Amino acid sequence: MTRKLCMLALLTLVYFSCGKSGDLVPNVAVSFEAAVNDPRLTALHSPGGAVIIQGYGVAGIILYREADLTYAAYDACSSYNPAARCAVVLDNNTLTCTDPCSGSKFSLIDGTPVKAPATRSLRAYSVNVSNFEIFVSN
Repeated sequence: MTRKLCMLALLTLVYFSCGKSGDLVPNVAVSFEAAVNDPRLTALHSPGGAVIIQGYGVAGIILYREADLTYAAYDACSSYNPAARCAVVLDNNTLTCTDPCSGSKFSLIDGTPVKAPATRSLRAYSVNVSNFEIFVSN
């Protein structure tokens, strides 16, 4: 009986110590829309282009034009120590972005970390294009 109680206590401790909400990019409402020919989106006219739009999400949103002519969108808030709300910056090749606070790098193709110390992907958003308008939401 004592062994079962110890196991239950251990499992409870493990359960509550994992997945702290402070280690995730906050989930905020995102609703961005613009015409695809909006001057802010000029870099998206060719595959591999990327832009950061300020004022949305936690630290802005990154829009990326994929090789198959679809789009990806991520929160610009680094997933490494998101409580610091450090915004990533686009690298010159626009295939990656860098967290200037930690040095972590992320792929813009899928948001995954490609250089430590980050271990979590950037927060992804949904992108839809309709009638020459681009919509980003969560």
